[in-house]
Amino acid sequence: MTKQATTVAHRHSSPDPGRRTFLTSLGGLAASYALGTPALAADAARDAASADEYVDVQLLSITDLHGFLQAAPGTNSVITGSGGRRYTVGGVAYLGTHLERLRTGRRNSLFFTPGDAFSGWEFDAAAFADEPTIEALNRLGLDFATAGNHEFDKSPAMLRKHMEQGVPFPVEGQDSSFTDSSGSRFHGADFRYYSANTVWSGGDRPTVLPPYNIEYVSTADGQRKLPIGFIHLTAVGTELMPGSFQPGLATLDAVATADACAARLKELGVNAIVLSLHDGAVAGTDFNSGSNPSGPAYDLALRVSPAIDAIVTGHWHHRFNLMLPDPAGIPRPLVGAGCYGQVVNEISLRLDPQTGRVVRELTVSVNHPNTRDVAPHPALKEVVDYWAGQAVQRDRTRIGRQTGSFLRTRTAAGESTMGDLVADWALWAGRRPDDPDNDANVHPNVPAQLALVALAPTAGQVVIAGDLVRDAASDGAVTFGAAWRAVGFGDPVVTAWVTGRQIHDVLEQQWTTGPDGGLRFAPLAVSGNVRYRFDAAGAVGDRVDPAEVLIDGKPLDLGARYRLAALSYTFLGYDGYPALAGFREPYRHQRDFESFVAYVRERQVLAPQPTDRVTVRGARLAGGDVAAEVGVVEEPQVMLLPDGTPVPRAEAAILAAARPPSARADGRPPC
Repeated sequence: MTKQATTVAHRHSSPDPGRRTFLTSLGGLAASYALGTPALAADAARDAASADEYVDVQLLSITDLHGFLQAAPGTNSVITGSGGRRYTVGGVAYLGTHLERLRTGRRNSLFFTPGDAFSGWEFDAAAFADEPTIEALNRLGLDFATAGNHEFDKSPAMLRKHMEQGVPFPVEGQDSSFTDSSGSRFHGADFRYYSANTVWSGGDRPTVLPPYNIEYVSTADGQRKLPIGFIHLTAVGTELMPGSFQPGLATLDAVATADACAARLKELGVNAIVLSLHDGAVAGTDFNSGSNPSGPAYDLALRVSPAIDAIVTGHWHHRFNLMLPDPAGIPRPLVGAGCYGQVVNEISLRLDPQTGRVVRELTVSVNHPNTRDVAPHPALKEVVDYWAGQAVQRDRTRIGRQTGSFLRTRTAAGESTMGDLVADWALWAGRRPDDPDNDANVHPNVPAQLALVALAPTAGQVVIAGDLVRDAASDGAVTFGAAWRAVGFGDPVVTAWVTGRQIHDVLEQQWTTGPDGGLRFAPLAVSGNVRYRFDAAGAVGDRVDPAEVLIDGKPLDLGARYRLAALSYTFLGYDGYPALAGFREPYRHQRDFESFVAYVRERQVLAPQPTDRVTVRGARLAGGDVAAEVGVVEEPQVMLLPDGTPVPRAEAAILAAARPPSARADGRPPC
């Protein structure tokens, strides 16, 4: 595979060292020990530098970059190593320098990621359809990638056609296919994506992407090529996570899939096998060791085929480096490189030059912090600086106009001008025509009849991130950045069939009894074609009369079915309204922040509407305040990192979810 001329120096440009040692050099080994003791498969690995009768292979990996090109956010930029030493880390320009150092003198070096490289959470990447991330990975010389759950945050077609092949998706220069730092249009990745267990639902369930790849390494004399197989797994349940909700996909059992792929690779004569797994574990806080491991990746590592020689993980954003026995009792590495470009994992394998088998007892694994105390790599700094400048311009681009301010301040009935705007956007989004590039929809695109949006849910996060305040100086200009930041955390609008009973029940679920016995109110915004009244004197579960819920002027029919538009987050129960469970024939539309920008572009003029969609019966007012019968609204807390900076909104939405896709001892769901 040909890399761009500006790619950071990698294995194809390294000099032939002839008969050589397995680590970069004695100096490199000393540097590794300075950062923390490498994980060794056996005591014999301490003498690996003298085992030059074997073939040296270097595996380098990062995980869960999430488009953070500049630096890891907030306290994620500081990690702890052995002895409690702390390191400031992050940024692809520094990563380029570290990778170049690690690759120096290594004949056989492969660089890959176990997933979530894009679906950027940093504006500089996300606002440009994650193309800056792909450009950076191209220049870093990434060889191949596992598809994580967030690689499916748009559609399989977007991943294959646009991110891999560079096909515009959909409008060149507006939605995608921007001019990159070299002055050229986006051409796609110089590497491929893989997943063995992500399949199309129904039928014979073929894989969406190739399940594995085979790379070849050369012996020291250059006379022979030896194969190494890489199996790729995506987190089970990806298709039911809110960001990557894809009705036409399914994920197969991880262990069974990995074992089947390992057996197939053995049949093909591949005797060295690595598993790249987008699922996670937690194993202490020292990035270069592991203690008290737990989690699905750990469980898998104890069970998966002994034919697999190393397991590289991601997804849970944790850093660890350890050796675990396979089912035959032979140690192999299980590693995690954190997130946001914090750490580079390096696994050094030794292959028998005759059989191509990994000599397990000589395996060494080290996690290297991507420190910022080195000179940034010029080729990567060029990418970072260019897109930072482009982001400033895009942020300020005018896309519409507003005649007044849209605020989150609510009426006594829980309604707000900002909430009404977002509910109207959701209805608009749920009536959009078919998107031929969204190829994981399997049900008809039936236009929505109404929309619901959570304004202050009992759990999870709110899709509304801020107010849209009219700027008089610009005659009410709505900029790209203002719209992008006001709405969204990366989940799609979905339309689905629900019953009238479900609509009634979800309205009732706005009220719950809190732990202190008090009445809590978690208001929902409704689209402009809906009017309803609730009884503030009614008991919890008996506050909404179906006859007083009007959709297009007609009373709600509990026995009828309705096409509802809402976020995937709400349909899947992540924000605490379980009545919508069992929805039917979902159709996925565009992601929230991108869709809201498209809404503003199409509407052009946004005008606040009277807040008269929801009214209250039976409330006592005193001094302008609503009596307790309406309920107390508890605002979802803005999640903060230890240094007080906000957690990225997409991550916060997952961490605060009412029903995470999986759980672990410390209560933090995966990302």
